[in-house]
Amino acid sequence: MDFSEQLSQFASRISRLKDSIATEEATKTSLILPFFQLLGYDIFNPFEFVPEFTADIGTKKGEKVDYAILMSNDPIILIEAKPVNTELSHTHTSQLYRYFSVTKARFAILTNGIVSVFILTLKRQIKWMPSLF
Repeated sequence: MDFSEQLSQFASRISRLKDSIATEEATKTSLILPFFQLLGYDIFNPFEFVPEFTADIGTKKGEKVDYAILMSNDPIILIEAKPVNTELSHTHTSQLYRYFSVTKARFAILTNGIVSVFILTLKRQIKWMPSLF
């Protein structure tokens, strides 16, 4: 089965399940984790996919984002989950941005399993190059 067929089956799964999912944890296990597994991530490998990733902010300790996808032990993608029946808002985006701003991640996703908001940074280091003329 090719990727587009797998994605189509997953969309059908969401339609069947969404009305019976009541909590954030159920959203994670029924929709979010299977989606990232479909994308090819090993959601059971703690060197690649970390649940409850620590993203402490200043003096506020114990702050955790739902998932981090790692590369070479550094987070590259952060994922913040909300229950499937939650309308994502600026408050949720602000929460994720706080986590995002204190990690090395360049990409962050806020999702309720159906709707997703993406945050990314396009920062790049600009080095001064002296003129050759």
